[in-house]
Amino acid sequence: MSDQPSVLFEVKNQVGWIKLNRSRAINALSLEMVESIEKQLHQWKEDQQVALIFLVGEGDKGLCAGADIRFLYNGRGTDLEKTALPFFATEYRMDLATHQYPKPILVYMNGVVMGGGVGISFGCKHRIVTEKTKWSMPEMNIGFFPDVGASYFFNQMPGHIGRYLALTASIIKAADVLYIRAADRFMPSDRWNDLKREMDEMKWTKKIVAEQLNQLLDDFTSTIMPGSSLAAMQEKIDLHFAFNTVEEIIHSLSRAVEAGDPWASETVKTLISKSPTSLKVTLQQLHEGAGKSLEDCFRMELSLVLNLLNTHDFYEGVRSVVVDKDRNPKWNPSAIEELSEEYVASFFQYPWKGKDPMRTEPLPTHHK
Repeated sequence: MSDQPSVLFEVKNQVGWIKLNRSRAINALSLEMVESIEKQLHQWKEDQQVALIFLVGEGDKGLCAGADIRFLYNGRGTDLEKTALPFFATEYRMDLATHQYPKPILVYMNGVVMGGGVGISFGCKHRIVTEKTKWSMPEMNIGFFPDVGASYFFNQMPGHIGRYLALTASIIKAADVLYIRAADRFMPSDRWNDLKREMDEMKWTKKIVAEQLNQLLDDFTSTIMPGSSLAAMQEKIDLHFAFNTVEEIIHSLSRAVEAGDPWASETVKTLISKSPTSLKVTLQQLHEGAGKSLEDCFRMELSLVLNLLNTHDFYEGVRSVVVDKDRNPKWNPSAIEELSEEYVASFFQYPWKGKDPMRTEPLPTHHK
């Protein structure tokens, strides 16, 4: 088992299968994985034997739990441009490729879809959730920030739900994932094997592959799913998360707590448990991302990555959640009021010295 590749690639009946193959780690992404996926996407783009691509996670726990953050934790004090940047730049290029890909990409979002799992799935043409889907951008729990293009896609969600999900790191299920447009279709997980069989038996025709695929998915999935709790809370979320500072958001929620709102009480508790640095940087990130292209959002996020990986809070967050698992982080600074605007702004500046961080390790240009 351990000597198997971390990603499996297969072309069967003109379908290129990408299978994340670290089921014990809920398919957490490593540098090796993102490098191989980026390269394979590049090769299949021109491959006449591949009409469409299907992305899945091996095992029954989920598509992908995010990045394998232990290697970042263990790399504390190293040259981040040599240790961390290759992973993040490659991951972001891989994610960007899914948004821009000329062939249909399907992704089966069964089980855990978090962090890097959201990044690799968000840009796919067809995104299928199930009753087992657990979707989240949980980076706030480890003193980090929601990356993988979140600066862009959180701003595309209804109202201020993107801010709410970014700052609270809430875990949501299928109906909510459809509501925020992070997925397109719902399918009961017990229909998965039937869908795979149909994919294998379909006589794909390149000129009409999009129509064939839509018809097949219409037979197995639904584009509407009632019961979104986020939809029910939309007005409340928009009221409290419309403010431009974390302090104002918390103040607004606190007034609702005084009026007896239990949701507001729980939300305030969640927010004040997070790293003050992460809260303020993330809200500013979403302000900045609202006026940027997706690719420029990725560039901005690379600056944030290298700056935040030089802070106390990231390593303390990983320690509390992943290493010691005591869930009792000691943030520094410990209070939102201690962070100046200048300090927050400093995380958005990085001395790239004229180079493009999204092109630090360009792909080979030769074709087979």
